[in-house]
Amino acid sequence: MGKGGESIPDEEWERFLREAETRAGSAPEEPSARARMVARRLREQPTPPAPWRSYQAPPPRRSTHKAWYAGGLLLAVALLAVALAPGRMSEWFGVGGGSEDRTPLAAESQRPDGPPPTEPASRRPTLDEPFRGSPAARWADGAAGIALPEARATGWMSKGEVAKALKKTRDFLVASSLDPDVLRGERPREAIAMLNPQQKDVQEFVTAAFRAPSRENDPLLLFSRFEGAKVRLVGDVVKTRGRITFGEGERGAVEVTTDVTYVYPVTPAAGGGDEIVRTIVRREVVMSWDDPEKVFIDPGTFSLVSYKVDSTNGGCDTFTGYLTPPFGAERAASPPGDGAVVDPYDRSTSMDARMREGGDAGCGTATRS
Repeated sequence: MGKGGESIPDEEWERFLREAETRAGSAPEEPSARARMVARRLREQPTPPAPWRSYQAPPPRRSTHKAWYAGGLLLAVALLAVALAPGRMSEWFGVGGGSEDRTPLAAESQRPDGPPPTEPASRRPTLDEPFRGSPAARWADGAAGIALPEARATGWMSKGEVAKALKKTRDFLVASSLDPDVLRGERPREAIAMLNPQQKDVQEFVTAAFRAPSRENDPLLLFSRFEGAKVRLVGDVVKTRGRITFGEGERGAVEVTTDVTYVYPVTPAAGGGDEIVRTIVRREVVMSWDDPEKVFIDPGTFSLVSYKVDSTNGGCDTFTGYLTPPFGAERAASPPGDGAVVDPYDRSTSMDARMREGGDAGCGTATRS
């Protein structure tokens, strides 16, 4: 939605409003019940309530030895392969003549078969090219990387109403994870306003998350924020790649699933250097656009079904309400993560599988950033 988004439902939502106003208290309190179910599921599942996160070596207060050893070994193998078959290696990496492939990728229409190619380690990010050496260099900018599927009549909604719901879904992702003010640490008011106020458990979660962030109430489950006094975004572009899918949910609702990876290039707010860290956040949010004749819901809002997050260079067990990328001495002195080793750019694995892969082991190690 951003600054130019709609704040008042248009005529396509007038029927929605009339039905909501005339339901005369006959609808069950499904949003609140669903919220309790979601909260209980998050607390009872093997994964901790604040989903596992993977981190680029070195993660905060962790060492880089394991990741750098693996990276050095891979680099040695790659150099040997280049010496033996330089042409074949160029094809594998999608590059030629030593130049980085910048060809924009088509929108992600289905889950990829595997991770994107690895770029040479020498291609380090710069202040002018913060995505240099990263698969994200070929990703779209901001909302353009979150393609909308073709609408069709589903559940209680017509094709036009589904199209409206899908657009508002992307508006929420922009307001929660791409809005410049929110990224600088401000409260995501536009995004919060899209959460069904009748879903009391979710409203309580949001209130607690911003009042006293904790493992159980972590705003980063839904929103991306950096502490402006400590972290500054490099440039005004966030690279994104993801998919939105939908189908009929409970009580004829339109249930929408969003699975998006965001790449934020950041540097210390104090400035004066050229150190760049890329914080990578993959977030899955499932939302329900409910029928007001069957569910208590305010027009233009959705009920939250579930949410998961997996982040790299965002902080490990530091529940401050902000993503906390490591810089300088902290980055160099961090020990290795004790969790799984993952590729944060690999979107071939579902979020459920990623969560199971991480388990309860704590901080993981990312193969690249």
